[in-house]
Amino acid sequence: MKLRSVFATENSRVRAIYLLRLESLIILGLVIYLLVAPLISKVNAPAALSAEIIFGLLASIGLWASASGFKQKKSFGRAPAVLANLIALGVSYYMITGKLLIVGIPLAILAAITLISSALGYRE
Repeated sequence: MKLRSVFATENSRVRAIYLLRLESLIILGLVIYLLVAPLISKVNAPAALSAEIIFGLLASIGLWASASGFKQKKSFGRAPAVLANLIALGVSYYMITGKLLIVGIPLAILAAITLISSALGYRE
């Protein structure tokens, strides 16, 4: 496979759609876990948990909307996708430096591939 075809706009756009939806579903899964966790354990900070659930839902919806923007070949999904994955790269850096490699490395790889795909997946 030629490197040029890997970074082609259309290939990057399609890859960005699938990766953004995957990220959205992962975050939604984490939100579901946060909703179930208080049923099986004690919650010390319910306000913080509520804020995390709301933030996770908004993030999941935002990533799904970004993927929809790419699918419709509109530019409104590009900036949020790039920003979200830059944030994810920062989070993965702190996970890796905190010795949580099993989560940090896959997150860094997923964020980097999605970031590149999102950045290259739209052309005026």
